[in-house]
Amino acid sequence: MYTVPSEGGKATVRFGDGAVCLISAVPNQGFTASTEQSAPQTLKVTFSAGRHRSEITATTQPQSRADVREVSW
Repeated sequence: MYTVPSEGGKATVRFGDGAVCLISAVPNQGFTASTEQSAPQTLKVTFSAGRHRSEITATTQPQSRADVREVSW
């Protein structure tokens, strides 16, 4: 399991053979969480608030990794 912190919250994922699985998505105060998984190997967790969004993308291709993108406006 791998926990990914962001400004909006933290997501815990598990990487397997060619797939990533969401264990938990815990938003920080004032944020909401949403998830999207269009394919077994890619998972996106988004934490949203009034003027900020944290996007965590976990993938197994080409290798297992998680990236965080912070967007404010």
